[in-house]
Amino acid sequence: MNVTLSIDDRIVERARELAARQGTSLNQMIRQLLEEATAASSPDVLLAELEELWEAEVGDSGGRSWRRDELYDRPVLR
Repeated sequence: MNVTLSIDDRIVERARELAARQGTSLNQMIRQLLEEATAASSPDVLLAELEELWEAEVGDSGGRSWRRDELYDRPVLR
């Protein structure tokens, strides 16, 4: 699909220079940025990543029981 964008000439020129330094085209650079932006916000992608983490990690507490006050009385939560 072709899409027409209206972008300031100075921005396009700087983006072309950046793409050239990275050894790619402006078209490919924009395509990659859009793919990354949409993949990161996709609930399906995030859910799949979480499921992979859950399967990979055992989450062993070593048999320790936590009391409620211990869980909520930590520096990170203050």
